[in-house]
Amino acid sequence: MLAGVQDTIREVGDKVGAAVVGVGRRHHVGSGVVVDVNTVLTNAHNIHNRQVVITFADGRTETGSVAGIDGDGDLAVVEVDTGDVTPVEWSAAGVGLGSPVVGLANPGGRGLRVTVGYVSGLDRTFRGPRGRRISGSIEHTAPLLPGSSGGPILDESGALLGVNTNRLGEGFYLAITADAALRNKVQQLAKGETPPRRYMGVSVVPSRIAHKMRRAVGLPDVAGVLVRGVSPDGPADAAGICEGDLIVRVGETQIADVDDLHDALDAAPVDEAFRVVVVRGTDEVEVAVTIS
Repeated sequence: MLAGVQDTIREVGDKVGAAVVGVGRRHHVGSGVVVDVNTVLTNAHNIHNRQVVITFADGRTETGSVAGIDGDGDLAVVEVDTGDVTPVEWSAAGVGLGSPVVGLANPGGRGLRVTVGYVSGLDRTFRGPRGRRISGSIEHTAPLLPGSSGGPILDESGALLGVNTNRLGEGFYLAITADAALRNKVQQLAKGETPPRRYMGVSVVPSRIAHKMRRAVGLPDVAGVLVRGVSPDGPADAAGICEGDLIVRVGETQIADVDDLHDALDAAPVDEAFRVVVVRGTDEVEVAVTIS
């Protein structure tokens, strides 16, 4: 059994190791994976400038340019000379609980790491760098060093199953699933097409704090998202939404927390007014918001 694990590590490392790269230098480092000619996929949180140093398995370094970045989805594509590196293959099969995975990383170009583990959970959710909810990730047990985010998890044949993104304490990691949606997003980012996000132009207070604030001033406890700031000339400002308003409904969707608000805005029409209900003090006020 141990000999079989050793063979898998060696075979996958030999096949795919050259496609796993270091991203960044010094204190801000991560990993990435070559997914196409001159195309490296990594995490958005590994990117700190439009230019980024990419270190290949043979020690070669190149300065790449960020082609596209999705901060909410924690993904970035870097355009860089990948030389004769063979891009990783995408897996055509899915994974299930207990599926074996091989984790690869090259933290900041400090050398290839290859580990093995198993899928311990499916369809997991976590927060991206901007607080947006990212759903559908793979939880696995392949141990990974700091700086491994952006590197791949692979199946036993060396095909891409996911992109490591978020550590869960000791012994568990989350990876964004390498499915058709991710492949389409990578193609968009490689073209410089950042996925659009619906922008209403408000900053909000977490629901638990909003409840405390309303009770502190003697207002009834109502489920909703409290507006703490409004961007000048944004859609919310134009609609008359004010600081201190409690957003309780967008269209037909009841808003209990910020995730509800994000989901409702993602489903809202563009260039067409939609209804937003806020509680101002104790009064319900209905406004029309248009996102262009």
